[in-house]
Amino acid sequence: MIWIILAIIVIGLVWAIAAYNGLVRIRQRVRNAWSQIDVQLKRRYDLIPNLVETCKGYMAHEREVLENVTRARAQAIEVKGGAAEQAQAENALTQTLRSLFAVAENYPQLRANENMLKLQEELTSTENRISFARQHYNDQVMRLNTKTEIFPTRIIAGMFNFKKEEFFEAETEGEREPVKVDFKQA
Repeated sequence: MIWIILAIIVIGLVWAIAAYNGLVRIRQRVRNAWSQIDVQLKRRYDLIPNLVETCKGYMAHEREVLENVTRARAQAIEVKGGAAEQAQAENALTQTLRSLFAVAENYPQLRANENMLKLQEELTSTENRISFARQHYNDQVMRLNTKTEIFPTRIIAGMFNFKKEEFFEAETEGEREPVKVDFKQA
């Protein structure tokens, strides 16, 4: 009888250790996925000053648009909160970039500028990388949140203070649309 009780205790302990280690692994994947988003966002932030400088010479009368992009970039860089705060700042930056590209379409010489074409290609590539990084992050958050909510790992998650993470989401339907970047001459 004592062997059965001892076996049950050992099995329970082994399960608890495995559940805890599984939660730690998923939490680390979430953190890694977040850092991948951060890397791509920094790449995007580095491209924006070059984009603004390229546009300045052609868009002298569109100073407000350029200032809005610069301001939105600075605000996005300064965000120190979680996924929700970062997503809000990134959505604002995306909106200002959309307005910049919409205004830039009125300048044929700018659309044909080699630097602008290179920046467009880089920005498009970066936006795709950000999108994939967000998707990966959200997948990992879903796994962690599911593990912290389902029984029996919920017990271990509660005992060791594992918290649900926030998804990185666009706020409105308009923000869910991809950024349209098209500088090709008609």
